[in-house]
Amino acid sequence: MPLVRYRKVVILGYRSVGKTSLAHQFVEGEFVEGYDPTVENTYSKIVTLGKDEFHLHLVDTAGQDEYSILPYSFIIGVHGYVLVYSVTSLHSFQVIESLYQKLHEGHGKTRVPVVLVGNKADLSPEREVQAVEGKKLAESWGATFMESSARENQLTQGIFTKVIQEIARVENSYGQERRCHLM
Repeated sequence: MPLVRYRKVVILGYRSVGKTSLAHQFVEGEFVEGYDPTVENTYSKIVTLGKDEFHLHLVDTAGQDEYSILPYSFIIGVHGYVLVYSVTSLHSFQVIESLYQKLHEGHGKTRVPVVLVGNKADLSPEREVQAVEGKKLAESWGATFMESSARENQLTQGIFTKVIQEIARVENSYGQERRCHLM
């Protein structure tokens, strides 16, 4: 019987960048056209990666801005992060840089498992942030970068699979049991 690992992932980003749409598309398999702004929602889904099962607990947050104070609940007990900006909003990209700095400081400046997502890639004519800019920012953090479209269900599964892999890479525990050794 496979070991089921619990992973708590927080989705952060500016308002109206598609955080809820990505989470909903991943868990429910559908795009919701209109909904009220999110206060905070949680989603759960079992994800199988190789022979391991992961109970993925997603926290879909209200939109943050560069002045937001991140609560401890977004730091303590969290395994990884999906940071989302809209490719149609340079401001949302700038806010993501600020949010990452706050996360980095909140985690004691240690390596933080992050997937940076440029969402709304289907809206290319309104693009304000080029893919190369997102890739460059993610590389500066040692993170993974992906562009997606929740509307088109483009890479939504891949984002959450990748965050599990990023968590494992940072924890160096993928495919092996964690044990405590006393010296």
